[in-house]
Amino acid sequence: MPIGVDIHGHVGLIELRDPPHNFLSVEQVREIADVLDGFATNMDVRAAVLMAEGKSFCAGANFGSSRSTTQRSGAPEGASTPAESGTGGRPEDLYAQAARLCEAEIPWIAAVHGPAIGGGLGLAMTATMRVTCPEARFAANFVKLGIHQGFGLSVTLPELIGPSRAALVLLSGRRFKGDEATELGMADVCVAQEHVRDTAMEIAAEVGSGAPLAIRAINATLRAGLGDRVREATRHEAAEQARLFTTEDAREGMRSVGERREGNFVGR
Repeated sequence: MPIGVDIHGHVGLIELRDPPHNFLSVEQVREIADVLDGFATNMDVRAAVLMAEGKSFCAGANFGSSRSTTQRSGAPEGASTPAESGTGGRPEDLYAQAARLCEAEIPWIAAVHGPAIGGGLGLAMTATMRVTCPEARFAANFVKLGIHQGFGLSVTLPELIGPSRAALVLLSGRRFKGDEATELGMADVCVAQEHVRDTAMEIAAEVGSGAPLAIRAINATLRAGLGDRVREATRHEAAEQARLFTTEDAREGMRSVGERREGNFVGR
């Protein structure tokens, strides 16, 4: 997947360039992690921002054989079919990169200007901080699809917003507007949509004005063990996803989300 990389002063910039929805792939997330690791080798780069072109920040994993397959099926943002080929590998391969994002040496900010759905929400939750806008949508739609959450959300979401609020997000599958997500704690700053990128860059620049060794030490302390916890959790998430993908409810969930209707689930 195409990714843009640049450096502005002490801030590294990563941009997802697969509009309109920037669907997740193993290659894409691995490249993000690689770029963050590369920034860490340069002491002049002290913080980073992840932003995206198009309508969505990231609409999740496209589990269909191709984007066109998903579009022909009428599936909306974040919808998938049970095939695993759309991420370019197994869920385990994708989730290994999620753990790497949690282990980045420098703090990084997700500029969430549009929908962050499913795995896209997982991607945003691995960031150190998040800037968003009222037009954005935050949703863990896994229960609507009849499957288990992934991308480490079992760890990152409760850590950010607490177990009860995480249960609300995960068990309801509800879409939260950016201002609602900020109130819940899924985002830190909510601004007008046209200011999301600039605000994220301004915060990163403010962080980057500090002493680089201190920034890295504090970031490491705040996120100590997070990557290991995500790595452990994703093994369970991937196993549960594989189990639930085989059920009638998952097949109905994929159909109902694609047809934009409530699922008729039967517990099989």
